[in-house]
Amino acid sequence: MPTLNWIGKDKVVNHHKEVPFRVLEPQYTFTNGEVTTGGGSENKIIHGDNLEALKALLPEYEGKVNCIYIDPPYNTGNEGWVYNDNVNHPKIKKWLGEVVGKEGEDLSRHDKWLCMMYPRLKLLHKLLADDGVIFVSIDNYEYNYLSIVLEEIFGRQNLIETLIWKKSYGGGAKSKHVVNLHEYIFFYAKDITKISKLELPPDDSILKYYKFKDEKYDTRGPFRLQPLATTSMDERPNLRYPILYEGEEIMPEKQWQWSKERVYTALNNNDLVIEKKKGKWSVNYKQYLNNEDGEQRGRKLFSIIDGFYTQHGTNEIKRLFGDGKAFNFPKPPKLVEELLRLATDKHSLVLDSFAGSGTTAQATLNLNSSDDGNRKFILVEMEEYADKITAERIRKVINEDKSGDFTFYTLGEPLFNADNELNENVPLQRIQEYIYYTETGEFLKHASVSDCHYLDTHNGISYYFYYSKDEMTTLDLDFLGTITTKADQYVIYADNCLLSPEFMAKHSIIFKKIPRDITRF
Repeated sequence: MPTLNWIGKDKVVNHHKEVPFRVLEPQYTFTNGEVTTGGGSENKIIHGDNLEALKALLPEYEGKVNCIYIDPPYNTGNEGWVYNDNVNHPKIKKWLGEVVGKEGEDLSRHDKWLCMMYPRLKLLHKLLADDGVIFVSIDNYEYNYLSIVLEEIFGRQNLIETLIWKKSYGGGAKSKHVVNLHEYIFFYAKDITKISKLELPPDDSILKYYKFKDEKYDTRGPFRLQPLATTSMDERPNLRYPILYEGEEIMPEKQWQWSKERVYTALNNNDLVIEKKKGKWSVNYKQYLNNEDGEQRGRKLFSIIDGFYTQHGTNEIKRLFGDGKAFNFPKPPKLVEELLRLATDKHSLVLDSFAGSGTTAQATLNLNSSDDGNRKFILVEMEEYADKITAERIRKVINEDKSGDFTFYTLGEPLFNADNELNENVPLQRIQEYIYYTETGEFLKHASVSDCHYLDTHNGISYYFYYSKDEMTTLDLDFLGTITTKADQYVIYADNCLLSPEFMAKHSIIFKKIPRDITRF
């Protein structure tokens, strides 16, 4: 498989592993117009560097996100936007200097953008569920480079489609050469073999044709008539045969769509309508709105998406904020809503790590309102407007709908200080969650109340984190006397150990020293 090289790639390919874990600090929760302190909502808006925010989400959400939509900077060079679109943000520059080093001073615009995107896409891949999907919006500036990077991270075999979004419906008087009317949306699966049929609900323009009823209406719903004969002639003689009806043989002009066996089965099940008009036979089959299980027939998403324009996104910002310039060129909520309708169910978790004005959260809430869903969203926004625009937009949407909530977070301190020691300012619960995640890959939902050192038992292994801010801890016979769990093996973290290797081997005990033996993900 071809890969893409650029200045600094060797420094960022595995950089996602080196990003420090930071805790998420809840600032407030907004519920139906009321603001309370602390956390509480499963919907999250996080203000902070999305690289560090994505890393902070791993313990709880690795492999659990069902759908990701991101609209990253397009790297157009336009410095006038509210969202700086040339990856020259001071935080990005500082990060490039620290990670890439002196080489970073010679990076081209494309090198910088690729260095910024690669580790973020790696973390998004880790967060995505095995049956999850990701949509990435982009235009022609970085289309070619992004195509290869996505192929490298997600695998070419997992590309579902490259969608074309028609973003505007005309204009272009200022265009020098060609009027550009479109952008692209890469549509990848984490594992395409785990993706079932993707369909959208039928729209009103289709539903109006389902106007007939028969004895199957209660289960199958109404039906429409579709011609059984086809205009194609692809050398399939088994599809050219007479249908015997009322003593006559009915032949197609070219051929039937179905095999002879299927046709006579449908005829016996009253699934065909055969009529003679003006001396000519017509054969139609009943296309029911619902399948035999009562599930409504869906429609396919076209690879060219039309009808949702940038102007619609601007109009929505103007409606909510009274000024269409509060955020420039936001994606229209209906566009993202269409993608979510295709790729999520009513209980999906949706993530957008380049949240901008919050379109993805609004689309999620709108979709929940339309189908009584309970989808949850996580947004990450680095810019200072994360609260005054991103969160404010969602507050307005929630107030309009009279339902919904979210918790607003900032990035707290890292779990390890500059000396690679555990940061004592981090709450013990966050440290416990991190330890358990690095050991099991699972989120620690709660630690034991009766034993503050016992984390949980996973796959026959009991995990203990014997830690204190105020004194050194020692794994000895006295501590073992406090253990009450029965397990095949014990993993115990402490500052020191006085047990002999022979004793630990006999009793299936693994000692790990704090902090030396704590794995850094």
